[in-house]
Amino acid sequence: MTLRLLELLENQPETHLIFFSSGGTVYGNPDRLPVTEDAPIAPLSNHGAGKAAQEVFCQAFRSRGHAVTILRPSNAYGPGQTLRQGFGLIRTLLEHAFNDTPIQIWGDGESVRDFIYIDDIVEATTRLIKLPQDSGTYNLGSGMGYSINQVLDIVRTISGKALKAVYRATRSIDVRNVVLDSTRLSTLLSWTPQVGLEDGVRRTLASLN
Repeated sequence: MTLRLLELLENQPETHLIFFSSGGTVYGNPDRLPVTEDAPIAPLSNHGAGKAAQEVFCQAFRSRGHAVTILRPSNAYGPGQTLRQGFGLIRTLLEHAFNDTPIQIWGDGESVRDFIYIDDIVEATTRLIKLPQDSGTYNLGSGMGYSINQVLDIVRTISGKALKAVYRATRSIDVRNVVLDSTRLSTLLSWTPQVGLEDGVRRTLASLN
């Protein structure tokens, strides 16, 4: 599908393509945190590998003179997110909290993730649209790391539910810790995330009521 899109855009040199990759998966287990865009791409999952491959196609398209911005967002969440198995930790936790059903956690729950609220993603993307000649690659995250257990506690506190977690064996496809350094994007756009995790979870919960 990505190749087909690029083929269609080949004869539209005026079109600025903004491709959403995945900052949470393409780096695998980075050597340093927060991870910058210069870190090696080493995905562990098929999802991450697919995003990395799509980035290569976009880079080839970019090399032919097309404006292509590659964004690597962290774990996005917020109102309007659909429930999808294997994606969207916060949305999934809230669903289990509502239904009083246990959530399966792969590993010990101490894996760290970077979460970014949808409004912050929209604001950054809107500013990028106003730079139609841009062809950079950027992390798009909060720069803050929270363990899955910490997120569980936040959801429990805000929802008032005794959300039960069932811990399973660690999977080889799961990244242990990843937090994004978004300095490059912040500098370009004069942008910083505005919605903290607790506030974002509260807003997301309110949207589901």
